[in-house]
Amino acid sequence: VQLVESGGGLVQTGESLTLSCATSGFSLDDYVIGWFRQAPGKQREGVVCFSKSDNATFYPDSVKGRFTISNDVAGNTVYLKMDNLKPEDTAVYYCAADFLRAPASHYCSSDGYLFDHWGKGTQVTVSS
Repeated sequence: VQLVESGGGLVQTGESLTLSCATSGFSLDDYVIGWFRQAPGKQREGVVCFSKSDNATFYPDSVKGRFTISNDVAGNTVYLKMDNLKPEDTAVYYCAADFLRAPASHYCSSDGYLFDHWGKGTQVTVSS
């Protein structure tokens, strides 16, 4: 299983950014995918978790309505579209994957300990 994030950068408040996670070594049909973020000095936070087999997507209140997860037709790339970005969204964003063992909401409500596979992350900085 390999996960490679890209698309991070510096944007201004209110702008949008789309992150990509190139995946290999597994099928989205069997795995749960998550995007997490970690700001300096803060605990890692799940921002979306998606299970294709359950057709279930979980967003925490902090990003609900602003962040959207999607994937390409081939199922090899997962995207995180982030709209109306705020300075508090500044963090390193990580893509994670795990063989589906629990509801998607359980994966996101943790600090990510349920996930076995992680990318190296991409930095998102939102200036005020």
